[in-house]
Amino acid sequence: MSPKHLSGPGFFLLIIASFLTTASLARADEVQLKPDHPERYTVVKGDTLWDISTRFLKSPWHWPKIWKINDQIKNPHLIYPGDVIVFRMVDGKPELSVLRKETVTAPGLPSLPESAKAREPAAATTPADERTVKLGPQVHSEALDAAIPTIPPNAILPFLTRPLVVGEDELEQAGYITTGLDDRIALGNGSQFYARRLKDEGPEYYQIVRLGNPIRHPETGELLAYEAVYLGNARRLETGDPSKLVVTEVKQEIIPTDRLVEAPKKISLPYYYPHAPKTQVEGRIVSALNAVAEIGPLTVVGITLGTREGIEEGNVLRVMRHAGKHKDPVTRERYKLPDEESALVMVFRTYEKMSYALVMTATQPVHMLDAVITP
Repeated sequence: MSPKHLSGPGFFLLIIASFLTTASLARADEVQLKPDHPERYTVVKGDTLWDISTRFLKSPWHWPKIWKINDQIKNPHLIYPGDVIVFRMVDGKPELSVLRKETVTAPGLPSLPESAKAREPAAATTPADERTVKLGPQVHSEALDAAIPTIPPNAILPFLTRPLVVGEDELEQAGYITTGLDDRIALGNGSQFYARRLKDEGPEYYQIVRLGNPIRHPETGELLAYEAVYLGNARRLETGDPSKLVVTEVKQEIIPTDRLVEAPKKISLPYYYPHAPKTQVEGRIVSALNAVAEIGPLTVVGITLGTREGIEEGNVLRVMRHAGKHKDPVTRERYKLPDEESALVMVFRTYEKMSYALVMTATQPVHMLDAVITP
């Protein structure tokens, strides 16, 4: 049930053109550009690929027609502050490309490997103010993780490192807490405790979880998974039966019988490749992990579509608001109103029977049980 992250050498050129929704669905053969798009845009620290794409594009699915891959940029899926996004018309068709601005490596800072360097033409002139951007052999002073992310990292990183759901029997075989060293029932930061069913050759670091509520399909009643309630972290001090551990972080109350699962290795934000599902799918929103009042942009939602339906990380789906029925003022009959598009979500973590997605944009509030469909 561990997620797989998608990346690729053409990531950047794919992702910018893929990351914008519109209030109405564009025709499949129609390139959608913003009428007030700039001729060029210089990437700055704090940008996301989502932010940049909204400056140029209205239609999310036309990267093959829009983007020109610059063969001199060895890693076109990575862009950095100072890079320049350029718009131009070629043979009557719109085209976007990346110019890599020359930077100077600060003393003592590592430069990128050759695979992240690029060569560009000698200069390019900005039409708006006639300023010249000098372009040449590329040496970046930032580390690789300083590349512009797809989305704000804080939006999903906590949900990449914690267990979100578990199968019905998954925790039955996991290690479990038996008692604290001082016979405390509730464990806190720094509390040492004993646990059983941990293999001696097992990991040093663990997450503490508890079986939560069942998640069922709202229409069929099928059990999709159980919520995994994340309680905190622990480190093993001694192996054996029982093993001795210490609590290193507490998120919720920890008590005997709570389970121990291997903590994931440190990860960075994946470079997702947004794309439509390969088939027509339809599911429902069944949970909202970080919603406060209503479900809006940058909220994580659980949906009733998983790998068995062909869902992949990076899939983009439309959210359809269920409008219900309305009473005709003339005939007095109740008739069904059509569903209206309210948001666009991107899947970032998949399981067999369900997935988790991030709300990217929303024209109306998103609600539980709203439909998610192939765009």
